Amino acid sequence: MVPGMKETLLKFMKEKAYNPLTREELAAIFDIHPSERAMFYNFLDELEEDGYIYKTKKKKYGLPSKMNLFVGRLVTHQRGYGFIVSNEEGIEDLFIPANAMNGAMHNDKVIARVMEKSTESRRAEGEIIKIVERSIKTLVGTYESSKNFGFVVPDNKRLINDVYIPKVESMNAGHGDKVVCEITQWPKKGRNPEGRIIEILGKKGEKGIDILSIIKQHDLPEEFPDEVLAEAERISEDIPKEEIERRVDLRDMTIITIDGADAKDLDDAVSVEILSNGNYRLGVHIADVSHYVKEGSKLDKEALKRGTSVYLIDRVIPMLPKKLSNGVCSLNPNVDRLTLSIFMEIDEKGKVLKHEIVESIIHSKARMVYTDVSDILENNDEELIKKYNHLVDDFRNMEKLARILMKKRESRGAIDFDFPEAKILLDEKGKVVDVKKYERRIANRIIEEFMLVSNETIAEHFFWLNIPFVYRIHETPSAEKIEQFNKFIASFGYHIKGDIEEVHPKALQMVLHEVQGKKEELVVSTLMLRSLKQARYSPECSGHFGLAAKYYSHFTSPIRRYPDLQIHRIIKEALNGKLSENRISALKSIVAYSSEQSSLRERAADDAQREVEDLKKAEYMAGKIGEEFEGVISSVTSFGIFVELDNTIEGLIRLSNLDDDYYIFDSDNYILIGEHTKKTYRIGDTLKVKVSKVNIDFKEIEFSIV
Repeated sequence: MVPGMKETLLKFMKEKAYNPLTREELAAIFDIHPSERAMFYNFLDELEEDGYIYKTKKKKYGLPSKMNLFVGRLVTHQRGYGFIVSNEEGIEDLFIPANAMNGAMHNDKVIARVMEKSTESRRAEGEIIKIVERSIKTLVGTYESSKNFGFVVPDNKRLINDVYIPKVESMNAGHGDKVVCEITQWPKKGRNPEGRIIEILGKKGEKGIDILSIIKQHDLPEEFPDEVLAEAERISEDIPKEEIERRVDLRDMTIITIDGADAKDLDDAVSVEILSNGNYRLGVHIADVSHYVKEGSKLDKEALKRGTSVYLIDRVIPMLPKKLSNGVCSLNPNVDRLTLSIFMEIDEKGKVLKHEIVESIIHSKARMVYTDVSDILENNDEELIKKYNHLVDDFRNMEKLARILMKKRESRGAIDFDFPEAKILLDEKGKVVDVKKYERRIANRIIEEFMLVSNETIAEHFFWLNIPFVYRIHETPSAEKIEQFNKFIASFGYHIKGDIEEVHPKALQMVLHEVQGKKEELVVSTLMLRSLKQARYSPECSGHFGLAAKYYSHFTSPIRRYPDLQIHRIIKEALNGKLSENRISALKSIVAYSSEQSSLRERAADDAQREVEDLKKAEYMAGKIGEEFEGVISSVTSFGIFVELDNTIEGLIRLSNLDDDYYIFDSDNYILIGEHTKKTYRIGDTLKVKVSKVNIDFKEIEFSIV
């Protein structure tokens, strides 16, 4: 079809006066030549299949949203109900009761009919009428055998139905085997899905099977296809002379990388100079992956399929083969590397006065690690200062500039959640030896600030050029969730200032400042985070609420994130004057697809990382049964109390185990109150607990009160 036809058609259907029309009527309105009508009708079918438009029983086409229909992805709950999450901004999720699923499964793209509109006290409710796209084709679980057939019990608790396996499709799996099963028949109302075993991973409990199951469950591809590896192998390490000549040569500049000690895929390098007018000139130099990974190549298709690199404690599942991620693209020290650089002149108030984006070549002078740079800046470590004497002034200037940028972001209202992350240490056999807090020190903050300011500057630059782009967006939270949060913090004597309907990040930031250092800090921060939406990728630039930024993108990690690689191509095409009208039109659908795919893969990676972390924490605590710890109540629910230990591990004290009284849950204030003793348990209270039970399969830790 004509480039841009999809956008034109959808815009036409969005008009107030539009009433559903047949395909013949639409063809006449758009003046489609008779010879092209078959193609136009196919195009309408494709839009319908993808859920963009809906065909009524009378074969008329319109937008689902104008027909009391709701399109989105289904998120199910283990109790059977679910929510449909819309891709469109500012639209509340639609609740789907268990009896209205109609065969849909977790993460399917679906269309639902809205049965009850939302009111002040309850959200809108619907029934699924069409499954647009099945998300889960295979799943991982435990095989349970009986005489004539078997079942696979999914590991993913959101998959509510066990999968029926005919005996002939069982691959002779044994009872209790961990298996991968392919769905051959989707569930129908009142009937389980049917499947066949395609891989037996091993016996439950064998070494490595646990993490392998999580990898398979989230469809994380471990191995690269041969043709992708072959394409990577053909890439030369040598940089041709003509490529160097067309770039800005920065090889004499003091440019360094600062990263974690075990990082091998070095995306970003930095440089800081003080100008004669006292301003800073910050250079952020990013690996030019797009020079090696061409659009539409086998490497590119595989990278888009993966969307992101996944870091799982003891292993990395990279987005690009090692030859690129750890080799030719990685900004290793003392070698020439191709980069895309942004230079920003920043004044003492943190304002970016001007910037320049260039294709460049660098020669990193040092590969620094966070702990060393932090020890120099925080502890004046004499040995390290002596070792890196030639760079110490640069580090000090970087710190000064980072603090200016921090202050500017804070005054703007950016919300900085400083939740402790877990650092899980394993021995050579993969057993957990320790779990402790990961330190976020000054060097980490420096790199964070430099990446943030680059990402914002790039996003703003391309927003005003008005060309298709992938933005990182974080929408304003719903008034309903903020109202709920405001009610909760009122019990501690806090309240959100200003307009709750259109809350400003500054108002939430002020609450975080007020609770700092108080015992309720953890709970208020946690519940605030839960009240916010998830950040995602989008072709629309609608701002980043959490960062209080009007423009934001991900530019700084093209080795491990696809959106960054995607926008590098657009940036380079813009720099080289290659954005023709046709190309701009083609880019619209390219950025829309890569935004959606990258958001999906990011969720899968996050879920897998969280699951592996929970699994290893459970394994660690399984060796601590009977030991006592001090912790803080992190959440109070109708079924018990969650307690978080200093090392970030969380466990549950079941309500049924609180046997000194009958406890009532106050859902408005997240408090448990003893009916007779009036003893209360509230978030933020300190408790002494004992590890009483660990279920490694369910990644659950149970405590009892000492």
